[in-house]
Amino acid sequence: MKLLIGGGGTGGHIYPGLALARYILSISAESEILFVGSEAGLEQKIVPASGFKLVNIPAKGFQRNFRQLGQVISRLYSGIRKAGKVMEDFKPDVVLGTGGFVAAPLVIAALLKRVPVVLHEQNALPGLVNRMFAPFVNRVCISFAETAKKLSRLSQVVHTGNPRSTEVVSLSREVGCLALNLDQHRVIVLIYGGSRGALRLNEVVADYLKEAILPEELTIVFITGDIYYQEISGKLDPLPEQAKIYPYLNQMPEALAAADLVVARSGATTLAELTAIGLPAILIPSPNVVNNHQYYNARVLTDVGAAVLIEEKDFNWKRLEHEINQLLKNPVQRISMQKKSKALGVTDAAERLYHVLQGVAS
Repeated sequence: MKLLIGGGGTGGHIYPGLALARYILSISAESEILFVGSEAGLEQKIVPASGFKLVNIPAKGFQRNFRQLGQVISRLYSGIRKAGKVMEDFKPDVVLGTGGFVAAPLVIAALLKRVPVVLHEQNALPGLVNRMFAPFVNRVCISFAETAKKLSRLSQVVHTGNPRSTEVVSLSREVGCLALNLDQHRVIVLIYGGSRGALRLNEVVADYLKEAILPEELTIVFITGDIYYQEISGKLDPLPEQAKIYPYLNQMPEALAAADLVVARSGATTLAELTAIGLPAILIPSPNVVNNHQYYNARVLTDVGAAVLIEEKDFNWKRLEHEINQLLKNPVQRISMQKKSKALGVTDAAERLYHVLQGVAS
């Protein structure tokens, strides 16, 4: 299979494509995979570092400001032309769009050239690009069953889950603890704010580590994100004995395997990982994302009792201390949350999505 994967801007649009690509090459080494992104996206750092080739096309997000409409249209036209040239050179059997503004010119070019197109939607509330093109492509693969209700009835929807989930289910807690030098007899709370970190979450957690009385049995693994690490680590000098702080962690599958509880944003990749393993979580949706989609992601878990939701406006260190302590005191509740989270997970998502791609490419 020759697969062209397009999408980017944030980790949520990139990591599923990378997880799928790794899965495909693990079972079909002769497959060829090429990523398409934009110069401004996070894919510039993540994709080449993961060992995959990336080509760039002009792309710009849809603006509500009519003064920039001409610029958006011009970039879209240029992006379609460049994407068409990429397809002429690469000759893909199928195109996968994972969302974000860079996917729009790629999908349009593929439709014009009659190349089969599959979309993958990571969020409970589908993004603008995927909503627009869903009725016109061969398949729309969704991560949450609820998403189907928010797409056109003309869409050919398949519930595959998020391929990122496939990569985090193979590790035991013991292996995770050994990899990070953690005592597996302690309760391990993993705290992180997504691929870039999250300022407000970091500030509250820093206050919590400074002000709260940490239970003896607790270990905190706190990932700040590269850009916030110096500021936050400076505030936490000296660091409490029960805490470990990192700017970034390449061993996230190991950290998730080791964790008993997660405190995090509710991006699509994060929730795919949590539900694949079955991890109880305290979720603080980012209010700074399009259409508040992280809130709707979190509601999928909290509505069934798999997580606790705290909106950012209500998030402070005392509330965080209360929720962590409540869950520490109630192992029965944690076990219930684990089961409910696991019930939402799709652990063979990469395989499911691969079969869909094979089906439309043949």
